[in-house]
Amino acid sequence: MLFAAAGAVSHRTLEPVDIGIIAAYFMIVFGIGFYFSLKERTSEDYFLASRNVGWFAIGASLFVSNISTEHFIGLAGSGATSGLAVGHFEWLACLILLILGWVFVPFYLRSNVFTMPEFLERRFNRQCSVYLASISVLAYIFTKISVHLYAAAIVLERVVGWSPMTAAILLVVATGIYTVAGGLAAVIYTDLVQTLVLLAGAVALTWIGLDRVGGFAGLRAAVPADYLSMIKPISHPAFPWTGIFLGAPILGIWYWCTDQVIVQRVLSARDEGHAKAGTIFAGFLKILPVFILVLPGLIAFALYPQLFKIENGQVTNGDIAYPTLVVNLLPRGLVGLMIAALLAALMGAMSAVFNSASTMVTLDFYQKLRPAASERQLVNFGRIATGVMVVLGLLWVPFIHLLSSQLYIYLQSVQAYISPPIAVCFIFGILWPRLNGTGAICSLLAGFVMGAVRFVFEVLDKSRHYTSPALRWLVDLNFLHYAILMFVVCAAVLVAVSLMTPAPERKKLAGLTFATVDEKIDTAAVAPVHTLARETRFEHRVNVAFSGALLATVIGLWIYFR
Repeated sequence: MLFAAAGAVSHRTLEPVDIGIIAAYFMIVFGIGFYFSLKERTSEDYFLASRNVGWFAIGASLFVSNISTEHFIGLAGSGATSGLAVGHFEWLACLILLILGWVFVPFYLRSNVFTMPEFLERRFNRQCSVYLASISVLAYIFTKISVHLYAAAIVLERVVGWSPMTAAILLVVATGIYTVAGGLAAVIYTDLVQTLVLLAGAVALTWIGLDRVGGFAGLRAAVPADYLSMIKPISHPAFPWTGIFLGAPILGIWYWCTDQVIVQRVLSARDEGHAKAGTIFAGFLKILPVFILVLPGLIAFALYPQLFKIENGQVTNGDIAYPTLVVNLLPRGLVGLMIAALLAALMGAMSAVFNSASTMVTLDFYQKLRPAASERQLVNFGRIATGVMVVLGLLWVPFIHLLSSQLYIYLQSVQAYISPPIAVCFIFGILWPRLNGTGAICSLLAGFVMGAVRFVFEVLDKSRHYTSPALRWLVDLNFLHYAILMFVVCAAVLVAVSLMTPAPERKKLAGLTFATVDEKIDTAAVAPVHTLARETRFEHRVNVAFSGALLATVIGLWIYFR
């Protein structure tokens, strides 16, 4: 239960206008989904939206696929706990999206891959593909879906009093319906609507909150002095500058440049120019969460300090920050808009997970087992796989009440422990042709062991509290610093094993590395279904100009909030 300044408030009662806004949102989303369900004919249509999506829709889909309800909870909660520093991950994403567009996109599009495991298979071997597909699908099921539902349950229960069980079932089924029906096209174009709804609701709440606290000057006076400072010392427990600028990019490259959920949107582009422009547009959108999701946490702390529990100088219940503002600040009508924004965030991220997981299951497993499967069979199996993901999401619902905020943190940290070896293989794979599949799979497995060891001891330490100096070092090392260590070790394994084993055939690497980028791909072995146009001169000049503007904007913001 949340408490307003004037007394206790359990939740907001939805007015008819609020219900009308929410109903209109659902009608638009379902309408888009079923419109595209009537158009899909081939696997390329279903899984890659016919490779005909423009830059604006790609950028919006990249943004909303990344922003989910846990961002409203987690970013605002971190803002209330330690200030703007958590926003580093958002602004770093702006720069890493440029890396996706300018470095990785040309390789992905010219190789005509449908999935990231497929690209890894072409560059290295089948074992690497199976590893990436398996680890990705399991991570989607056991971390992303559960985290999305957990965060949505917190928000909707505290804001409008909805039962977590009922809300979760409704949202999983609703998301599954339009994802199964329409494929990636439905996901991308509903994401376009959801981006607009999400931004409208979040901007409205931030604007009202800032006005109530007295603008930036009033906010600065009401929160601790270091809350508006982004750069933290090396000793900072959560956001040391070394970890932020050296470790976080490793996680970022894995997520933004190699994760199927994100890259699948870029693969749907009508040409390279639109693909790059989409990543640049998404980069500009990623500037906003610091102001519309992190900043509300500071505003909540400034307006309602009596609601926050402080132990050892740290806020321990930061997850109440965003719901507190929604409950106490929004007038009727805007409550409905805010609920629609939260639903948009959840459903956009959930549909992305459902669609991407089904794509990998269909094309990286089913098609390999049944290479003669027809286009209709692939699409139908993709729909079935999406349905299975929906069922697995529903199976999580009874366990939502068992998830604690601490477990939420554990689940999020899993991504930090699986990403370094994957990032190593993709980065070094396109840089150095000498690296081979044996080195890649050894690197992936070494990284898996390192990540699993750290995660297990980190969890066990909560109940046992190890005293061994070696285990204390392992457990206490900042997870971003540990990601750097994993990256270095995995890179060393990849290089060493590759140099001790035979080099890959040159013709196998055509178009897959910088050294072989201009060599023609063997279309007998890899039959492309669609040849994308290269970036035109005009598109190139525009993309360069806006990339420079994005880079300058992010650097300027870091300097201002240093």
